[in-house]
Amino acid sequence: MGAAGLAALSADGVRQSAKAPHADAPRTPSPPGPRPRAIIHPKPTPSPRAPSWSPNQHVTAVKPKTPIRDLSELVPAPPPKTIALTIDDGPSPLYTPKVLDILAENEIHATFFIIGEQVKEFPKTTRRIADAGHQVCNHTMTHPLSLGHLSTKQVRKEIVEAHDRIAQVTGIVPTFFRAPGGNWSKATMDTIAEHGMLPIDWAVDPRDWSRPGVGHIRRTLLTAKAGNILLCHDGGGDRSQTMASLKTVIPKLKKRGLTFVAL
Repeated sequence: MGAAGLAALSADGVRQSAKAPHADAPRTPSPPGPRPRAIIHPKPTPSPRAPSWSPNQHVTAVKPKTPIRDLSELVPAPPPKTIALTIDDGPSPLYTPKVLDILAENEIHATFFIIGEQVKEFPKTTRRIADAGHQVCNHTMTHPLSLGHLSTKQVRKEIVEAHDRIAQVTGIVPTFFRAPGGNWSKATMDTIAEHGMLPIDWAVDPRDWSRPGVGHIRRTLLTAKAGNILLCHDGGGDRSQTMASLKTVIPKLKKRGLTFVAL
């Protein structure tokens, strides 16, 4: 993990330990002897992924001078009574598969803002997110909470390296970006614009990274209204409270007539 990423302990919590056993761990070496011929799969050509509500189009925003907090700011806008669940700081070998199972059980899609270093370490988990039809987006390479105060050169490195890593692993070019901790700057806005990305913030934040309790997370998420962008986390530490909350919150919001969309 980069020094900046290890220092990011306040807004999004402590990141998942890289030493924990996970599905992407190296396999046990094969016994000696003739090895079967490898099947070489062609590397996918990265391309943008269209929004879930308009699969043949890509979204834009009306003069995104500030980060987007509401779905109505996107063009084309999603249908009425839609909300967006966004998941930050993964992929995590422990919690990302669990949140993917919850999303599949409820038949909804979400938007994952993923960290380049985590993508590099857990490529299989990353590909599982994309293969399930969820949107994969840029959340910097090392998750520096000081992004808004870094030099233009440092900002560009954080964004571009993550952009390229995500595209290489998933075959999808990120079209959305979220600054760690919501720490934006002109350099950040300019760099993501150069790479065809839109800045995304949130409207509903249960601060689940701080583990405030299942009840608090659940009550906050249930304040969501049509057009809101919800913020949760699958990386950065123990996310069991988030998982428990989503299991009940998603069905309740759907019962209200709200439809979940991926950006």
